[in-house]
Amino acid sequence: MTQPLIGITMGDPCGVGPEVIVKALARPDIHARMAAVVLGDPQRLEQAAHLTGSAVEVREVQRCAEVRKTPGVVHCLRVGEATSALPFGRLQPAGGAAAYAYIAQAVRLALAGELSAICTAPLNKEALHAAGHRYPGHTEMLAQLTGTPEVSMLLMAPRLRVIHVTTHIGLLDAVERIEPGLVERTIARGYTLLQRAGVAAPRVCVCGINPHAGENGLFGRGEEESKIQPAVEVCRARGWDVQGPLPADTLFYRALRGDFDLVVAMYHDQGHGPVKVLGLDAGVNVTVGLPFVRTSVDHGTAFDIAGKGVADERSLVEALRQAVELAPTTGERPFISFP
Repeated sequence: MTQPLIGITMGDPCGVGPEVIVKALARPDIHARMAAVVLGDPQRLEQAAHLTGSAVEVREVQRCAEVRKTPGVVHCLRVGEATSALPFGRLQPAGGAAAYAYIAQAVRLALAGELSAICTAPLNKEALHAAGHRYPGHTEMLAQLTGTPEVSMLLMAPRLRVIHVTTHIGLLDAVERIEPGLVERTIARGYTLLQRAGVAAPRVCVCGINPHAGENGLFGRGEEESKIQPAVEVCRARGWDVQGPLPADTLFYRALRGDFDLVVAMYHDQGHGPVKVLGLDAGVNVTVGLPFVRTSVDHGTAFDIAGKGVADERSLVEALRQAVELAPTTGERPFISFP
């Protein structure tokens, strides 16, 4: 029997990442679905296991090939400096530096074919910047580290999948950046991902920018007609089921009802709001367009509760499940064999 090897980055060691990792990997249902290796600090994971009361043994490995599926064991590949002396719940440049180091190593291993997919625990942007790594977030960092010119952020929640045309930029800048080519490429990335995940003919709906999707020129300056509609027509000409631009105020309701498999949002809050209303514990962030699969929790470092052992692991559990579902199955990535 074989299963994919998922690399989990520990995130900012001062946040809840170490806690949710040990809690998630202690679950029998997660152990049954995958093999995993944490890129981080084994001593910090041991602290987290003690804080959360997780009955796991943290075992350090030197290479991914040493990972073996063993009940109750969390394998960790040590990366970077020791973090066990850092205080939980406080922003530290060292925490940002560590989070970056874990990501960089995960990228190297994934590109080398040593991991089937990566799943990331949360980092703190301010700590990341304080350490000299000035990225808006994971998505942009991963794109640069892999030399990928363009990626998309896709959020997944029960009954809702949302891919974003723009993300971490201001609203005025987002409207300016949206253009037919970018919209078409975003639709295509989402469509292809769903096909790979087993949706043979995805049903896609595309948000407008303005209220009521412009209502035939009544609102806005013709953005729907000039920036979005041409992309929809290109995709429909391929035989894809793509509708829009449609009013965002009703479109998400229809998607939740089951009318669509994927929503294409034009900007950050348009897509994030509906997903997060469904619950931060259920959301999963997927970076689409990288040379490998990357999923993530859809919450932050939660410094206010870090170190208290109460962090909810359910978003990480969902992110790990999605990493397994989306991981390649053709053998070009490593799979762990076990009896």
